[in-house]
Amino acid sequence: MTGPKLEVVRDSSGIVLRPGGPWNIEVETPAGSEATAAIESLGQGDTLSYETSDLGAWDSGLLALLLRLEQVATARGVNIDRSGLPDGARRLLALAESSPAREDARRDTGQAPWLDRVGTSTIAVAEYAEGSVEFLGESTQAVSRFFTGRGRYRKRDLWLLVQQAGAGALPIVSLVSFLLGAILAFVGAVQLEQFGATIYVANLVGVAMARDMGALMTGIVMAGRSGAAYAAQLGSMKVNQETDALVTLGISPVEFLVVPRVIALSSMMPLLTLYSVLMGIAGGALVATMMLDLSLTTYVNQTIDALTVGGLVGGMFKGFVYGLLVALAGCRQGMRCGGSASAVGDAATAAVVSSIVAIISAAGIFAWVFYVLGI
Repeated sequence: MTGPKLEVVRDSSGIVLRPGGPWNIEVETPAGSEATAAIESLGQGDTLSYETSDLGAWDSGLLALLLRLEQVATARGVNIDRSGLPDGARRLLALAESSPAREDARRDTGQAPWLDRVGTSTIAVAEYAEGSVEFLGESTQAVSRFFTGRGRYRKRDLWLLVQQAGAGALPIVSLVSFLLGAILAFVGAVQLEQFGATIYVANLVGVAMARDMGALMTGIVMAGRSGAAYAAQLGSMKVNQETDALVTLGISPVEFLVVPRVIALSSMMPLLTLYSVLMGIAGGALVATMMLDLSLTTYVNQTIDALTVGGLVGGMFKGFVYGLLVALAGCRQGMRCGGSASAVGDAATAAVVSSIVAIISAAGIFAWVFYVLGI
């Protein structure tokens, strides 16, 4: 079988294009450079026509070439005569002309100037901050309605969320906190053994867990566990238009979906923090008794002497704040989720990142405030 060809024949009225052979995706078609040069040599009033007696099977490849050539002819004022084309080709060319491509249909792969990028990023940050403040205000109003008994939510959903954020998180919190306490004991023992003061490993582990590490590690664990889950749940509801259904029923999605999650996580975090402190102390006790030749009684008494009520209460308060930040960040990302399946994963990732950033920032502020207050 001979391949496709495109002959250019000149006559008194202009040029005649004679496509021949098969024109389909299975063969390599001519680029049409000769035909383009011939059309560019025509003047205004000349005619571009076709003769297709030798044309075999054809597909959109032929139409794309003819459209490109006709655009060159139209730009030079050349008349176009399609009577020599097959009926199907004429109809498809007419359809293509009646629905021109949008100018912004193709994505611009070029990089915008740096000033444009800075401006776009600034606008995006401002819009995100505005949305976050608006979400915080709606959540505050919804929480106030919850505590005044006017909130619209399902109690069984609230208790289920409490169970998931509380008892459901105990295994992972236990493991992380126990190992963290053991790590702190090992790190402290290396330094304190140089001065023969290994007994103060109990002070180090107890104070560090009670003041900062218990709340901090529990908050980070819950950011990856509950924060991502909240974002994925609310994002899936957004994609499936369940939140739109709530709005149609006259129910605020923030009041019905966000508030129970915020209440559940923020109320469970102080208890999880206290539990984390105990597990960290247990991990330190294991290292102290097995590796440092300290008795369990000595370790416990030293820990009790080192801990203060202010330190424990401060750590639990930090846990409450971290839980609040994680819940708000997760719900915020879920409520602003896009309409695709990939957007749900993006929302979960953004929830974890924003939660951890918020926790670390709050921890730094707490460290400065507690230092100033002498706690």
